[in-house]
Amino acid sequence: MLFDLDGVLVDSTPAVARVWTAWALEHGRDPEDTLRRAHGRPSLATIRELLPDADHENENRVVEQREIDDTDGVVPLPGAVALLNRIPEERWAIVTSCTRRLATRRLEAAGLPIPRHLVTASDIARGKPDPEPYLKGALSLRLAAHDCVVAEDAPAGVRSGRAAGARVIGVRTTSPDETLREAGAGWIVDDLASVVAFVTKDGLELDLQAVGRP
Repeated sequence: MLFDLDGVLVDSTPAVARVWTAWALEHGRDPEDTLRRAHGRPSLATIRELLPDADHENENRVVEQREIDDTDGVVPLPGAVALLNRIPEERWAIVTSCTRRLATRRLEAAGLPIPRHLVTASDIARGKPDPEPYLKGALSLRLAAHDCVVAEDAPAGVRSGRAAGARVIGVRTTSPDETLREAGAGWIVDDLASVVAFVTKDGLELDLQAVGRP
């Protein structure tokens, strides 16, 4: 399995909203529009889009440090701990648009394990919705992407997983069902408490409970 981090394993929504709202107001941008653009994408891509003439690397360092410093309310989402405990570490990876420093900080704040396989914005050239992140996530497990299942809450991430060739479970923590379906989610669940994993000699079997299908 390939997991997104924020909105799938970890609830960081309040901290993300605080940081990006402050940043948007400082630069005369609409906070709601900024948050929508930033969701599920590397922060550098959002900054380049909104401030084409700025010092993008410096702005990105500012945003990253603020997010690292603000972990108030960062907690594991329902089902995350139980599901990760059921899957051997060599059979799952996290694929996130966070930098490695930020991903590690949020995992620590939420009390979740630092995975053996972690693909972050620090490891890729093209972020979600490009397929590169999930292709690298599958490669880290020595698998083809079509042999993996992705868990995602953001349209950009769903598109990334689908473009890589993986099957995608949409998690309705931050996006409505219609948006997840349009992006290509094959199933939709409330959270990871609706996903039960069974280890077999061939890999994993998943039982999706209270599931919505497009």
